[in-house]
Amino acid sequence: MALSAHRSTATTLLRHLSAATATIPSLRNLSTDSANPLTIETSVPFTGHKIDPPTRSVETNSQELMTFFRDMALMRRMEIAADSLYKAKLIRGFCHLYDGQEAVAVGMEAAINKKDCIITAYRDHCTFLGRGGSLYETFAELMGRKDGCSKGKGGSMHFYKKESGFFGGHGIVGAQIPLGCGLAFAQKYNKDENVTFTLYGDGAANQGQLFEALNMAALWDLPAILVCENNHYGMGTAEWRSAKSPAYYKRGDYVPGLKVDGMDVLAVKQACKFAKEHALKNGPIILEMDTYRYHGHSMSDPGSTYRTRDEISAMRQERDPIERVRKLLLSHDIAQEKELKDIEKEVRKEVDEAIAKAKECPMPDPSELFTNVYVKGFGTESFGADRKEVRAVLP
Repeated sequence: MALSAHRSTATTLLRHLSAATATIPSLRNLSTDSANPLTIETSVPFTGHKIDPPTRSVETNSQELMTFFRDMALMRRMEIAADSLYKAKLIRGFCHLYDGQEAVAVGMEAAINKKDCIITAYRDHCTFLGRGGSLYETFAELMGRKDGCSKGKGGSMHFYKKESGFFGGHGIVGAQIPLGCGLAFAQKYNKDENVTFTLYGDGAANQGQLFEALNMAALWDLPAILVCENNHYGMGTAEWRSAKSPAYYKRGDYVPGLKVDGMDVLAVKQACKFAKEHALKNGPIILEMDTYRYHGHSMSDPGSTYRTRDEISAMRQERDPIERVRKLLLSHDIAQEKELKDIEKEVRKEVDEAIAKAKECPMPDPSELFTNVYVKGFGTESFGADRKEVRAVLP
């Protein structure tokens, strides 16, 4: 079931519950006040580079906060299940998990639409889910089955959903960055009022192609938003050991940047909304999401040889994105603890059902090895005419 369908189901369920249990204040508040805005301050201020940062006061409402909680709980449970499936050898090859970083995927979606594009690296399961992908397609792809989002041929690193503006899932470190700027060029060429979010990690932030692509994006004022998901460890190397300047939001030099608490879903929403407005008017901007992954870099990395268990535990206790939203829901009397636990139980059931269904899905036919390799009929005959059109778009 797609994430949008989950949201609709959750909203309908809550309305029915509020009618049946009018004596529960939190449910009554949710059903009657969901359209009324709440103003909540972000956990820490934004820090700007060559730009005035947005306000810390974020507009939200009860329904949106409940949606945030459910979506992030679903993503968390999905990734934990993927860990178990990998250890059971039902998932093979590379697999990079996103648990801990869910606020980036969810907050970004809250600020944009499906005509805006997203392209990312190999830690892509939750981004696919946020773009409207289903749990079934996710687990089918992870297990190499034909109903997977890439027909079982891409695996963990190559999720894709073009119709919803999601262009992957890329296995080569930093290779998606020039592609993201190309998507932004296409948006400007077609005069779309949309932007492209290009996600990469702190390890990829040192790649030369980042600076080459950024230079072109700035020259041509492309609606490109470069998002560094700084989880502080490029594979097993801490950022301070690999980067002389780990202030990644300043790395663009002549391009504005913004440092964001990537563990605060409301801060991510505010920053992405701000970045979209800026990019449409002024060209590229860099967002540095200060986030953290709970698992190792990949399934071959225990994640505990280059950092302490105390560090991971402290991050879970102090900055966990799901727990932050849980506290907001409880403190604003939007939900009660039992309701939130019931949502987590429901999410677990949905994940288990999707896995069971995916296990029954057959593998792709061997003939699929020869499909989607070349594009037939593609040539350069019209390149000269295209160049004239391209020049007309550039500043």
